[in-house]
Amino acid sequence: MRHMTVVFSMACLILSPLCFAQEHPIVTPVRATRVNKPVICPPKPLVQMAILLDTSGSMSGLIDQARGELWSIVNEFISSQRDGVTPEIHVALFEYGKSSLPQASGYIRSIVPFTTDLDTLSEELFALHTNGGDEYCGWVIKEAVEGLKWSDNSRDLKVIFIAGNEPFTQGPVDYKISNKAAIKKGIIVNTIHCGSEAAGLEGQWKQGALIADGQYLNINQNQKIVYIPAPQDDQIALLSQQLNSTYIPFERQGTERQTAQAAQDHNAKRLSVTSSLQRAVAKASSNYSNSHWDLVDAIKRKGLDPNTLKPNDLPEVMKTMSPKQRFVYIDQKARKRANIQVQIKKLNEQRNAYVAQVKKSQPSQKTLGSAITLAIRDQAIKSGLTFVDPKTKTK
Repeated sequence: MRHMTVVFSMACLILSPLCFAQEHPIVTPVRATRVNKPVICPPKPLVQMAILLDTSGSMSGLIDQARGELWSIVNEFISSQRDGVTPEIHVALFEYGKSSLPQASGYIRSIVPFTTDLDTLSEELFALHTNGGDEYCGWVIKEAVEGLKWSDNSRDLKVIFIAGNEPFTQGPVDYKISNKAAIKKGIIVNTIHCGSEAAGLEGQWKQGALIADGQYLNINQNQKIVYIPAPQDDQIALLSQQLNSTYIPFERQGTERQTAQAAQDHNAKRLSVTSSLQRAVAKASSNYSNSHWDLVDAIKRKGLDPNTLKPNDLPEVMKTMSPKQRFVYIDQKARKRANIQVQIKKLNEQRNAYVAQVKKSQPSQKTLGSAITLAIRDQAIKSGLTFVDPKTKTK
């Protein structure tokens, strides 16, 4: 009976202040005797985004942009809401146009189905390489439309972004059929041509977008992401490192995924300071969830009872703890994480204001990330999401 009381009290302690939609937990002791009914939370809005990347020989710059701007793309939704609830972001990744992929399957590979595991997405992006091939846009769109588990809810935002540089008309699958099938399911197809606007128009990239209610954009895939230094940068970087110490790995994959977390920190830092900072901001948001390997997230999001785990599935420091000691330890980590996340969020708001002023005197960049965020915010608003100004808390 004591064990059940401890479990229930701790679940209340960590979970009761959160309706899972909230950005950060507010950990407040709650007396179990006063909690008679579970809190009913409104369902989370869903954003499903499939990114289709041309990985033929000339696209190494595009892959670098995807690696560096994954975090800024996801961060676009940090301030978004529907009915007061922050959406959950699911991202899928395909590559196409690489000659080392099987010809019989259209030189296409589904890399990651819809997932919230951003570290795995980053891992896969850093593992990509290019070589020559034929780019079949119609075929890869067909694979994404038919092969992914798209939501049936008409209010959820469902989008495809396909980026490449060869004519949109290549291959045996007619892009018109594929894109009409997409929009019939409520899936918007946005096309990003890597090259001049005129070449994209000639290659029918704009026509591909129009058929599926999407936007046609063109970018320079070799454009380097410009880093704008800000006074908050060093502190954000330090807090990002401290955030990692709040994760508690469990079961066999826990230690492996914690190592992967640090590896993706390193990859982002190695690529650019901007990428590293944007990753830190993502880690401080609700979009960065690791409930499959971290006890804090597993309790918060799935209601896991850590005392149901075998000692060998726990980290060394927790193996000899009593049930109560385990919950106290987890709660300490949860409190520390929430505090760090709040600090990062505030610093990022200050940084964004500073960078916005500097950018006024600089030409805009035309990269994969800027193209996606430009299109998806407009489409998100049309789907019923609103974006709240973090300073004024107004829409």
